[in-house]
Amino acid sequence: MITIDTLNQHVGEEKLRATVAAFYRRVKTDPLIGKMYPADDWAGSEKRLADFLVYRFGGPQTYLQERGHPRLRMRHLPFSIGLAERDQWLKLMGEAMREVEISPEAAEVMIPFFAQVADMMRNRPE
Repeated sequence: MITIDTLNQHVGEEKLRATVAAFYRRVKTDPLIGKMYPADDWAGSEKRLADFLVYRFGGPQTYLQERGHPRLRMRHLPFSIGLAERDQWLKLMGEAMREVEISPEAAEVMIPFFAQVADMMRNRPE
């Protein structure tokens, strides 16, 4: 059975990083959430998300070693995130997962995780 803590083992770090790369290819051209990302640090943003997911899904702790505790909500406070932004983030991540062919079993664990985290990032009343 795949769990959050064993996703890296089942999916593999390479495929997790490929998922993040596919996600960022979409974000770069997205009119809604693309503008939230620093234009001069696409590679850094991609690396941080990939490192976070690899760590959170049971892989090496590179993210913690380089960045410390994730503090995701605090790090996202400068950005106005409502329902539309949350939903678009999830849509683009879902497309990225399908592009790299994340297995249905792994997706069953990843999608609820992403939904929970994306909802937690909301900081604008609707």
